[in-house]
Amino acid sequence: MRRGHIARLIMAGATVLAAAACAVNPATGERQLSFISESEEIQMGREADPEVVASLGLYPDSAVQRYVRGLGEELAAVSERPNLPWTFRVLDDPTVNAFAIPGGFIYVTRGILSHLTSEAQLVGILGHEIGHVTARHSVNQMSRQQLAQLGLGVGMILSEQVAAVGDLAAAGLQVLSLRFSREDESQADGLGIRYMRRLDYDPRELASVMRMLERTSELAQGSGRVPEWLSTHPDPANRVDDIQRIVATADEDLSAAIVRRNGFLRQIDAMVFGTNPREGYFDGDVFHHPDLRFRIDFPTGWQKANGKSAVQAGPPSEDAILALTLAEGSPSAALDEFGAQDGVSVGGVMARQVNGLTAALAPFAAQSQENRFRGLVLFVSHGGITYQFLGYTYEARWGSHADAIEAALRSFRPETDPDVLAATPDRIELVELDGSLTLAGFVERYPSAVAPEVIALINQVESGEAFEGGTLAKRVTTR
Repeated sequence: MRRGHIARLIMAGATVLAAAACAVNPATGERQLSFISESEEIQMGREADPEVVASLGLYPDSAVQRYVRGLGEELAAVSERPNLPWTFRVLDDPTVNAFAIPGGFIYVTRGILSHLTSEAQLVGILGHEIGHVTARHSVNQMSRQQLAQLGLGVGMILSEQVAAVGDLAAAGLQVLSLRFSREDESQADGLGIRYMRRLDYDPRELASVMRMLERTSELAQGSGRVPEWLSTHPDPANRVDDIQRIVATADEDLSAAIVRRNGFLRQIDAMVFGTNPREGYFDGDVFHHPDLRFRIDFPTGWQKANGKSAVQAGPPSEDAILALTLAEGSPSAALDEFGAQDGVSVGGVMARQVNGLTAALAPFAAQSQENRFRGLVLFVSHGGITYQFLGYTYEARWGSHADAIEAALRSFRPETDPDVLAATPDRIELVELDGSLTLAGFVERYPSAVAPEVIALINQVESGEAFEGGTLAKRVTTR
């Protein structure tokens, strides 16, 4: 059989599969390509949800969790997919972010809650994320990826040269699927407004959210940080006009629409603002953990990150890593278990104590399918907990990073600084204004632990605009 005939048969089969997988989406009214069933979509969400929770953690305020869950469930009930196992969670994360994963799992961070000023704004965010699920945006992208990979497979059959770059092309498709398109975002905005209207909330508040996100982006980028929102959502700067246009086309009377400013603000009173130092924080190159009472000196110039389940650092060259996680058993037993892994060989123990703590420090080598690695691993017991502190790089690069890795591992020691041990998080505090105040007047009368521009941002007060008398306003204090 000729090669061209094979190609035509395969492409015809792909066309039949695509046609069979197309269906009209009830939320958008559009025909969508999907090779993923609803049950598979739900299973994907159920499998990913524990990973999200383990990575970012749940905000430990049951009243806030119930409040957000209740609003989310009301919105989901008026959506086109009310029977999904909808799940709404507040994550204990300071970044300004909200996202959805397939199957009806919606997440908002305490960071974004602290930047909102009304219940209608929160409802707008939840409605937007519900819109991503009802429109099946994630599933649709996955299906397009599968089709692209099918096409790539055809190419591989016809040309061995294509096979050499097949893995790279697939990786590129994975990266593209991580970010929604402008069209998807616009559609989710429209659906969010639809659900807001069905519950009589003021849809104009979603435009206010976009203005806040734009200002948050500007402030974060000015400090050299990129907000998490931008990792999954296109720039909100141009979406305000789009939302206002959608609202205007309805020509509706919004004078009685629900906003609920004070009720929302009381829900977030005393909420942790920014990084919680009790969970560990970096002061320059030093990592402190007040609750667990230890500290570590990380290499100068390395990029660092503190997560719920790990503290990690890496050099600008991105060819080495340091990672602190929890382990089980005594340091010696944990080292034995580490060395029993396939592809790992452990050398002789270099130290049984580190800064007065029971430990096991040893070199190791590891072999993957493509590379050989070399590193050091420390298991150390402190406060009834055993920690694994791992540092490694490519075998050929070990000489460049060995000293920095060993110094970091050997720096693990008990924290004794009373100021560090007494560290407390900043929190939102509400104040009731008896008269209008400029921003300067507000921060003078109600001092905060953050800069004035942050106070303006979280209260959504524009430049030159005054705080209104008789309203609640937010400041940030260290209690």
